[in-house]
Amino acid sequence: MRHSVAGYTLGRTKGARIALRRNLIKQFFTHERIQTTKAKAAAIRGDAERLITLARNSANGTEIQKVNARRLAVSRLGDNQLIKRLFDEIAPRFANRPGGYTRVMKLGPRRGDAAEMVILELVED
Repeated sequence: MRHSVAGYTLGRTKGARIALRRNLIKQFFTHERIQTTKAKAAAIRGDAERLITLARNSANGTEIQKVNARRLAVSRLGDNQLIKRLFDEIAPRFANRPGGYTRVMKLGPRRGDAAEMVILELVED
């Protein structure tokens, strides 16, 4: 039984899973739209939305809170250029939106292994 076991294992070891999620989120924030499998999109969607909310809420905080929010984001992503883009470009676009920053659009099965493919993208007003 899988009581109290949260998250998606994605058929990988812990290190590979962490690296995969980190790379997918980096690519998502870089391109603002990625094509991936449904399971991988579901695995990173919540983390991406939490990072956007962190960046959005830090805009109204003190300087110490802004630095703390950036440090938390760097610990999750590890890329200073991407953090700058997240806090300065992406988060201000969602300043008036209470949540739901991403959209998942189904594409259908992949030809090789019939995995359900989706497009994960940022919502634009």
